[in-house]
Amino acid sequence: MKTISLSGVKRNAIGKKDTLALRREGKVPCVLYGGKEHVQFSAIEKDFKTIIYTPDVHVVKLDVGGKQADAILKDIQYHPITDNIMHVDFLEVLPDKPVVMDIPVKFIGTAAGVKEGGKMLKKLTKVRLKGLISKIPSTIDINVEALKIGDYVKIKDINYDGVTLLHEPGVTIVSVKVTREVVETPVAAAAAPAAAAPAAAAAAPAKDAKKEEKKK
Repeated sequence: MKTISLSGVKRNAIGKKDTLALRREGKVPCVLYGGKEHVQFSAIEKDFKTIIYTPDVHVVKLDVGGKQADAILKDIQYHPITDNIMHVDFLEVLPDKPVVMDIPVKFIGTAAGVKEGGKMLKKLTKVRLKGLISKIPSTIDINVEALKIGDYVKIKDINYDGVTLLHEPGVTIVSVKVTREVVETPVAAAAAPAAAAPAAAAAAPAKDAKKEEKKK
């Protein structure tokens, strides 16, 4: 999994007044938990851009006053009007302690069923996993090229060594469904010859009537 660095400053004063002062300075109050102790610190808001505003997941290498820790982002609070970051929670990850993460699904290729006129439905864009951080992949890669109309990929079809998928096995991740156009086209083609037969039958008496008229 990719890593990204973030530096912070340990907070000595904890309270509403201190929190407001930090935000006015463009800083975000943060907490790191999951290790031996909770660490209250602040970080510059703009430094979160590469961590938050991306579909990728990362291990965040925190440096707080010279003390380093590996962590993952667990919770973010935003201001309801300005969307500024109000608070961030980090969970410290340890080599021997499993963690739970939501990992993005990456769909590879174009499904055969889509080329036939079907539609691919992406039911899950993220999959929740549990495992050691060293075992958790950056993305769940699913090659959809072989999927025909009516085919699907379920949770039970995904397997990564050392991790547990925290969904029911029968949950669908992606499927290829028939579209209205695909259904209607064969019906229209079959209906055309059937409609032509009565028309031809109706035209035959008309031609015979014209021949009789000419004889007279």
